[in-house]
Amino acid sequence: MSTADSRPARPKTAIILCQVLELEIEHFAAGMDHVVLIEKLQQGLHNEPAKLRQQVQLNIQRIERETEAEAIVLGYGLCSRGTEKLRCQRCTLVVPRAHDCITLLLGDKQRYADYVAKHPGTYWYSPGWNKYHLPPGPGRAEAMYREYCEKYGEDNARFLMESEQQWHRNYERATYVDVGGIGRTEADIQFTRQCADWLGWNFDQQCGDPALIRELVEGPWDPARFLVVPPGKSLRMVDDGRVIELED
Repeated sequence: MSTADSRPARPKTAIILCQVLELEIEHFAAGMDHVVLIEKLQQGLHNEPAKLRQQVQLNIQRIERETEAEAIVLGYGLCSRGTEKLRCQRCTLVVPRAHDCITLLLGDKQRYADYVAKHPGTYWYSPGWNKYHLPPGPGRAEAMYREYCEKYGEDNARFLMESEQQWHRNYERATYVDVGGIGRTEADIQFTRQCADWLGWNFDQQCGDPALIRELVEGPWDPARFLVVPPGKSLRMVDDGRVIELED
C-alpha cells in the first residue's frame, strides 16, 4: 500500500476566511475533495472584534446546520481577540496559533516575531491587503480628504488629515509579503514602493512560506501550530508562544 493510501481520511472540511487570505487559501484548496465549502468574510472585521466574533459564529452555526462538514477551519488568527469564545456544537474547530494573518503569510509565528522585533515600525502590504484594503499612501490620503470634505467641510478636513498623519509616525517601513508568488504582480510591488516613498518609509519585500496555509487546508494539524477545539469547547488568548488555548 502506498504512503498516500495509508493516510487517514481527511475530514470533510469547511473554511471560513478573511478576504485578505482569499487568494492563498483558494490556491491550496483547489482540487481538494475534502473541502466542502469556503466562506469569505469582509476585510476589516478585526477592527470590530465583537462583530468579527458574531459573524464567524453565525457562519459556524449555518455550516453545522446545512453541510456535512466534520471540521471547520478558520483563515484567521486571534485578530484583536475577535476569534476568542468561538465554538462548534458538532464539528471540530481548527484555529491557527497566530495573532493575525501576517503569521499565515510568513508561515511561522516565530519568523513574524523576529521580523517585528528587528523592525518594530512595520506596516504590512500583501496581494490580499492591497486588493481589499486601501493602505497608507497617496491614494488613501486623497480618498480620505475627499470624504472628510464632503462630511465636515474643508477646514475640518485639513485638521482631520493632520490627525491622520500622526499615526504614520509610528511606522518606518512598508513590507510587501506574498506566498510563493500567489497573487503577486509587479504593479502591486511598485504600488507598495510608491506608498513607502510617499510616506518617507523604507521599503522591504519578503517571500512568505506556504507551509502554514497548506497545512491549514490539508491537515493534519500540528498542535504546535494549530489549536484543535473539540465540539462544545471554545478558545481563549494566552500570553505566551501558544497564542491560544482551550478555555476551561
